[in-house]
Amino acid sequence: MVSPVFLGRRLPVNECSVLDGWCEDSKLPSSVRSTLLELFGQIEREFENLYIENLELRREIETLNERLAAEGQVIDGAELSKGQLKTKASHSTSQLSQKLKTTYKASTSKIVSSFKATTSRAVCQLVKEYIGHRDGIWDVSVARTQPVVLGTASADHTALLWSIETGRCLVKYTGHVGSVNSIKFHPSEQLALTASGDQTAHIWRYAVQLPTPQPVADTSQICGEDEVECSDKDEPDVDGDVSSDCPTIRVPLTSLKSHQGVVIAADWLVGGKQAVTASWDRTANLYDVETAELVHSLTGHDQELTHCCTHPTQRLVVTSSRDTTFRLWDFRDPSIHSVNVFQGHTDTVTSAVFTVGDNVVSGSDDRTVKVWDLKNMRSPIATIRTDSAINRINVCVGQKIIALPHDNRQVRLFDMSGVRLARLPRSSRQGHRRMVCCSAWSEDHPTCNLFTCGFDRQAIGWNINIPALLQEK
Repeated sequence: MVSPVFLGRRLPVNECSVLDGWCEDSKLPSSVRSTLLELFGQIEREFENLYIENLELRREIETLNERLAAEGQVIDGAELSKGQLKTKASHSTSQLSQKLKTTYKASTSKIVSSFKATTSRAVCQLVKEYIGHRDGIWDVSVARTQPVVLGTASADHTALLWSIETGRCLVKYTGHVGSVNSIKFHPSEQLALTASGDQTAHIWRYAVQLPTPQPVADTSQICGEDEVECSDKDEPDVDGDVSSDCPTIRVPLTSLKSHQGVVIAADWLVGGKQAVTASWDRTANLYDVETAELVHSLTGHDQELTHCCTHPTQRLVVTSSRDTTFRLWDFRDPSIHSVNVFQGHTDTVTSAVFTVGDNVVSGSDDRTVKVWDLKNMRSPIATIRTDSAINRINVCVGQKIIALPHDNRQVRLFDMSGVRLARLPRSSRQGHRRMVCCSAWSEDHPTCNLFTCGFDRQAIGWNINIPALLQEK
């Protein structure tokens, strides 16, 4: 029996019956079967050629290995130097391998260079930790008058004033019966304004004497992407009540009472004669500080307010809300006040703050920060996208740097055009160990120019050194 040809080769006799059976059982037309057989034959020939090439390459590799081994055995008596031998061996390497190595080295160099460029943009030094609260810290602020002190507002129902240089508690305010959600200092007097979960805002006067500063330990660290994960349980140890020895203020100078819900934030209007509060009752209130009378009730938000901020030189107020918007209130004309609504976020707007010129910066739980021009409300002029929800942001006006405190315990620095400058270091030895709630700049302070606080019950003072070259945009 003659063997038929199948896939370009002659089948053995014992395989012919199988093919004959396939041909007889097939429902395909003969022309289709012929085409299939021809295609299968072409495929087999391609594989056969590849197999032969593979065998030849293996023989060449074995020959090369034998030559290298022989040269290695007689290398001491040969005239070839080690460098020449390496050169000869490298020329024997395949071109494909060389290309792969070159590409790998080039891409690796680009990655390393990019990483170095990012980490060298800013040097962030942890200067001081302020530890004394018994619960998470919602807000941090810096006094605008001498003596310059740090203020913190905590869920433990207290507000504390600190010496920036020594980290010592100077004053303890205990007038609230609920969580203290924010603290702001008067622009020209030693007065503090605190907002609380007890549905009130308090104005209280303080008097402090700064202690002698102690030498600061060098805990500098370059900002970068490396970090050591910390357990949420690794929180600062508070040995006793560190605020027990400092003077305590129990009664406010003025109590602002008009809200029907938690007062989440409060701020002074320019000049300090009026104050604005934001509440979970969906309203913001404008008060006369001297009489504590309600001047305006600002309504319009559809859900709870989350923050309020005033312009440093004009009678402007911006309020943020869970309704995904923030509103600009204009009180420059005493007879009327106008309202502008900014819609650009897809989740709760956690804060919106004034900055250079006619710009407002807003942060949201939608993991974005947006820079707006008050003259054009339709779309932001810059958008920063991050990997975590953003809490109360703050802008360094002089250097135009935005500090972003995140739910994921990170603090990142961006410029106003959305370029990332740095990330504050966080490791097992320094940095926040839980959600970072707020950031506050103090541009003129010689040692600490940025402060952050979080639910790890501590505030941290940082020294941020931004190269001048990056600021020349």
